Amino acid sequence: MVKPKTPVKAPERRHNAGILDIRNIIGALLGLYGLILLTMAVFTDNRGTLTEDVDANLWAGLALVAAAAAFIIWARVRPVKVPEVPESEKG
Repeated sequence: MVKPKTPVKAPERRHNAGILDIRNIIGALLGLYGLILLTMAVFTDNRGTLTEDVDANLWAGLALVAAAAAFIIWARVRPVKVPEVPESEKG
């Protein structure tokens, strides 16, 4: 008795999400806002009485740049794999 052949599936091909990974987008936005705050800290002398002469723009900018670096490094170290859809299965 001969068994009917079952179709063999091609191995699933995958690629990285790249720029569309949400961690890259969040990292870019946090980095942009951090750079804006760092620029304001460097080019203005705007230490208010509410912060007791602490440059809040400087520290917030540094924190945002560090968070942005963490997000971008995380996306590079553990990228999201997206399966490719073969041409035969596209609608």
